[in-house]
Formats: sequence, structure tokens, C-alpha cells
Amino acid sequence: MTIHREGTATIALVAFVVGILNLINFSYLFPISALLAWAVFVLLLAFFLFIVSFFRMPNRVLTNDASAIVSPADGKVVVIEEVMPDEFYKEPRIQLSVFMSPANVHVNRLPVAGNIIYNQYHPGKFLVAWHPKSSTDNERWSVVVENEKGTILLKQIAGALARRICNYAEVGSKFNQCDEYGFIKFGSRVDLLLPIGTEITCKIGDTVKGGVTVLAKW
Repeated sequence: MTIHREGTATIALVAFVVGILNLINFSYLFPISALLAWAVFVLLLAFFLFIVSFFRMPNRVLTNDASAIVSPADGKVVVIEEVMPDEFYKEPRIQLSVFMSPANVHVNRLPVAGNIIYNQYHPGKFLVAWHPKSSTDNERWSVVVENEKGTILLKQIAGALARRICNYAEVGSKFNQCDEYGFIKFGSRVDLLLPIGTEITCKIGDTVKGGVTVLAKW
């Protein structure tokens, strides 16, 4: 396991703050109550480790299958439905959404290999990620990847807690399946807009792993 580069500044800041608080803790609270001081130390350490866990990148064997559409994120499948897209497409698509909790790995991966033909940032609200309108009203970053089988649109969606979306998918760039293309700090949600007729191999409520779990076939 490694720590994602997006966590470097955040972890350093939290480590500094926790260090200062513990210095104050042992300087002033310890003489009064050693037990209470150690309890505060443990709580601060637990908080620091929790923040570090947000940016973990566990080692895993990634799926490599041209017929598979792989989960772009760790989390739970919360939506599978036919929708009329609000951008890029003029025809219905199948929306498949993966909700990421703060405890999940927050790396986002491309579900298929291909070229990036569209990349658009949308400012917006910060509704909770499971809100029905979060897909269209929240701050989000949309990417379309294209290969010989077709196109897939992905939306990285910010939420009430996750307010920092990182996106590395520049138009014209080429990615392999399961390559990292972004990161959402502290969780939220990723939507996939798939062609009608795509064979869905997951169901609502399934727990999935980014780069590993096959969500659909095409």
C-alpha cells in the first residue's frame, strides 16, 4: 500500500496540527491527569490515521478485459437506470452510479481503455452524494472515453463533505483500462453513462472495487 500524492499537503498539515495539540496536551493536561492526557493523545492519533487512510492506495491486481466495463471507484452501486443525459449525448443512456463513503479508497480509474474526447468542469452545489439531483446540480467533472466499442461518459461528483475533485484526463490523451484518471478527496460519487443495450453485471447494493469489479459488458 502507498499514499496518494493528493494527500501529501493534507497529511503534512494534519500532522503539524496534531503535533502542536499533543505538545499542548502533554505540557498542560498531563500534570493534571496523565490518564486524560493519554486518552487525548490516542484520540488525536486515531484522527491522524483516519485522515491518512483517506489517501491510501492499496496494492491490487487490476482487471484487463476489453469486453469489460470496470468499476471506476471503490464503493456501493446506488443507481442503475435509463436517463436522458444533460450533456454530450442526445439519446438515452444507462446511468450506473457508485457511491464512495469516506472510508473507501478515493482513487478514480477509467473503466475501459481509450482516448479522452471530452473533458468539462461544471461548478455547482454540494448536495449529499445520494441526492437525486447531485448528478446534475453538484460540482462535477465530466469525461468521455472512446474506443472501438463506443463511448462512456464518467462524472466525478462532489458532495457535502467531498469538495475537491482532481482530474488528470486531458482531451487527446490515451489511457489503458484501469489507469488512474482522478481523485475525489473524502469520497462522494462517480456516475457512468453507458450505451443502451449494455449488459449490466452488477445490481444496486453491490459493493465494488475500483479497477477490479466488472460492472458491465459490451
